Parts: sequence; structure tokens; C-alpha cells
Amino acid sequence: MTRFALGGPALLALLSCAAAPNPQVVSTTSGTGGAGTPVVMQTVGAQAPRPSRKDMVRRILPHNVRLAIQEGGKSRRTASGVVIGNEKTADGGLISYVLTNAHAVEMGDLKNPRLVVIVDDRADSTEYTGQVVATGSVPDMDLALLKVPGLPLTPAQLATDTELELGDDVVVAASPFGRALSLSGGMLSQVEWDKDSKTPRMVKTDAAIGYGASGGGIFSLESGKLLAIVEGYRTAKVGFAVAEQNFSFDVPMPGETFAAPSAKVRQFLHQHGFARLLGTASGGSGPGVDGSQTASR
Repeated sequence: MTRFALGGPALLALLSCAAAPNPQVVSTTSGTGGAGTPVVMQTVGAQAPRPSRKDMVRRILPHNVRLAIQEGGKSRRTASGVVIGNEKTADGGLISYVLTNAHAVEMGDLKNPRLVVIVDDRADSTEYTGQVVATGSVPDMDLALLKVPGLPLTPAQLATDTELELGDDVVVAASPFGRALSLSGGMLSQVEWDKDSKTPRMVKTDAAIGYGASGGGIFSLESGKLLAIVEGYRTAKVGFAVAEQNFSFDVPMPGETFAAPSAKVRQFLHQHGFARLLGTASGGSGPGVDGSQTASR
């Protein structure tokens, strides 16, 4: 039977490596055994630990805001939004740009509306005045871009088309019913591709949402990148009778939350002259970070 023994220097090397907390050590031997048999040591660097779910959520949350359209000091409708870019002004100030839905910022029926962008920090809330600078046509391009001076949030990083994979874990960040930011989890349940452009034109998730979640972000839990902007959800009408009176209400259908993918976001920004924001959206630069551009619009 062939036996292998380690010489003194090799044994010390093994003990030294075993005491190190990070590297993994792989040893191989050669020869026919006996004291002094040469040992080849190979050290493999330890990989960085994968961020936890909590870590990813902490990265995702600072990109999101809630919206309210007010008239006479009262909220008339609510929605959600995602910061997609920011720029420095000539005087050193900051302008952030927020993506939401075109249908969510429709104000033609109001006499003196005010668009408010709200950032919640536990029990405290800060309000900023927003201005609509670009809108798409509903339903083909149900996106809108808001200009918000002074909003100090970091822009989300847009995912590429190849990062849309069925079954990937996602989180939806939105503010349903005008309340503080809410999260719901699920997976990417459908990607509908355009046969001509070969780009995604619609995605779905089975994550639950509610009224007011329009404009919220669908984020990858693996990368933290923005996959899509919520456009709406299909509902089923449920009826019941009480004291000989009929009532009904709409219930969101599971798996029928649909959204505009990042490819449509890029198309929208190009069409409306805001392609420059893709530099901050793709790079994820935030307020005060080198690379912020000077606002020109």
C-alpha cells in the first residue's frame, strides 16, 4: 500500500493556511511517499458573499417616490414613481427626473392642480413640487417624465434586455392607495417580445399590487436593477348580494400585473430628447457624484 507523508516545511505551510479565515487551500502530492515528499499548494481566493435579500432591498428603496396630484390642498389621485436620472444646475443645485405613467399624471379635469413628489423617511415625509416634461401616448407608451428640483435621490440602474429572464425573483416598490412605500415580491412571469425590433415590449409579474401602484418600479432581486415600470393590472369583477341589493368590486388577477420594460423606457427617453439621462440611469450616479450633467432643459 502506498503511503504519503508530509515533511516539516509542508506541514507548517498547511497549518499556516488553515489558520487564515478566507482562502481555501487545495493540496496535491506526487512521488511514492516517504518523508520529504513534495507537496504542491494552491490557494484559491474566496469569493465575496452574495448580498442578502435585505441588502438588495436597501439598495432598491432609495430610488422610489410616491406621487400625489392635489387641488385645493386635497389629494385627487395618487401614483408611484422611480428616479431615473439627475443633473446639476448651473448654480450647483440638483434636478432629479422621475418616471411614472402618463395616465397617472393626467390633470386636464382639474382647475388648479399641483403635482407633489413625496419621500418618506419613517415617520417623516418631505414634499417636492414636480413638473411634467414629457408624456407618451396611452396605451402604447404609457410613460411620463417629471422634473423635480431639489430631490436628492439616486437614480435607478436600468437592466438590459438580456437580463429579463422568466422566473427571476423580483420586488415591486410602489405606494398603493397613496400610502407610504410598499413592497411586494414575486417573479418575472412573462416577457412579450416585439417580432420586428427584437426587443421586449411588455412584461408581467405575479407580484400583487393595488390602486396607486401605477408608475412603481419592478426590480431584480439579484442585481437591484430596474426591469420595468408598472402600468396596471387586470381585474376580475366579484359580485355579491346584501339585503336584496347587488354589489360588486374589482379584484386584481394574480399574475396579471403588466409593465413597460426597460427597453421601452430607453425608447421613450430617446423620443422625447432625454437620452442624456441614460448616462446616469445606466451608471447609477447619484447626487453630488462626479458624472452628473448640467441641466439644460
